[in-house]
Amino acid sequence: MTVSAAAPSPFVHLRLHTAYSLSEGAIRIATLPDLCRTNRMPALAITDTNNLFGALEFAETMIDAGIQPIIGCSLDLLWPLEQEATGRIGAPHVPQRRDRNLPALALLAQSEPGYRNLMALTTAAYRRGREDNLTHISLEDLRRHGEGLIALTGGREGPVDTLLMRNMGDRARDLVAELAPIFPDRLYVELQRHGDEVSELTLPHLVAFAYELGLPLVATNQPYFTEPALARAHDALLCISQGVVVAEQQRRRVTPEHYFKSSSDMQALFADLPEAFYNTLEIARRCAFAPRRHAPILPKFETPSGLSEQDELRRLSHAGLTHRLANGETYAEEEEYRARLDFELDVINRMQFPGYFLIVADFIQWAKRQGIPVGPGRGSGAGSVVAWALTITDLDPLRFNLLFERFLNPERVSMPDFDIDFCQERRDEVIR
Repeated sequence: MTVSAAAPSPFVHLRLHTAYSLSEGAIRIATLPDLCRTNRMPALAITDTNNLFGALEFAETMIDAGIQPIIGCSLDLLWPLEQEATGRIGAPHVPQRRDRNLPALALLAQSEPGYRNLMALTTAAYRRGREDNLTHISLEDLRRHGEGLIALTGGREGPVDTLLMRNMGDRARDLVAELAPIFPDRLYVELQRHGDEVSELTLPHLVAFAYELGLPLVATNQPYFTEPALARAHDALLCISQGVVVAEQQRRRVTPEHYFKSSSDMQALFADLPEAFYNTLEIARRCAFAPRRHAPILPKFETPSGLSEQDELRRLSHAGLTHRLANGETYAEEEEYRARLDFELDVINRMQFPGYFLIVADFIQWAKRQGIPVGPGRGSGAGSVVAWALTITDLDPLRFNLLFERFLNPERVSMPDFDIDFCQERRDEVIR
């Protein structure tokens, strides 16, 4: 297939890591449109490690540039074969998140349900990481949340390649066979050639698995930096993330080939496997979703009294104000406090933020009941009598002539924002 100078590239990078692959990726999202234009790539996928931090910024940046964004993620996978192979079951040492010694599977969102499942998987990974210091997903997670996702086997740092490098070819093949029904017609055996011996040793086995199981191949390069000249700087970044020096032998490395290669470079690299090269464009055509910015979606506050959020906020605010006025020095007549409170409540309810105030009051009051130190309130939120009555803040706005309109104004519709300070020693309790 010959591509003219004006034609789009028949290759699309599907495994790019941005700077949101923290202490690992070194590619800024703002540079991606120019990279795609220079290389005539009509689409691009990001697969940052264990997070979707850059998904919205990436989608908006690429859409504005007329380039198709594909949202993906590289998620560390722990499964029974991996546990057995590493002896991790019952092991006294639990690896830290930064060790990156778990292999990663790459997932791309085809549709909105797929993107929702990708969010569910990253959430599951982080929740598990909070419990045992090892951010990861399981095969069972994938079975529950595999719909709408295209899976790539992970390349050099994926679970299949990892087993092959341990001379566990049968188990590698079994894992591919186990993944196939989780992603029916959506699992691709990922091939990478980074100029190292490992890639050439594993590649024939991967091709054999694909042909035996009737699975398509796909060629990726997994760029971590934009050009070969940045390889040494990127290696230093990996050392910083691992807390080791460059001379250390037993550490994670990537080869100098992990840069944003051109379509012609990739085509030459996989001249013997053209279907793997062209399947990148097929995958891009199969993906048709990108997140867009929308108004914040606030959770619904379930009131214990059975009242609506608006009525519950009004009830608690007036009760709280009564308590404040009865137990402290006042700086105006009660009627003035009540009038200011009702004015604020009308604005809050009209702007549909009662649930926000109830939620903030709920966790701050809980912290105070547990004896966890909480700041008196900073920023424009300190100008709210409602916040003072609910003990969100401890500053009397009337005493200091503070304006509610700086905090919440019907003429400037935006989310209210409380600046809250919790004790550094015990803030994790509040978050939990």
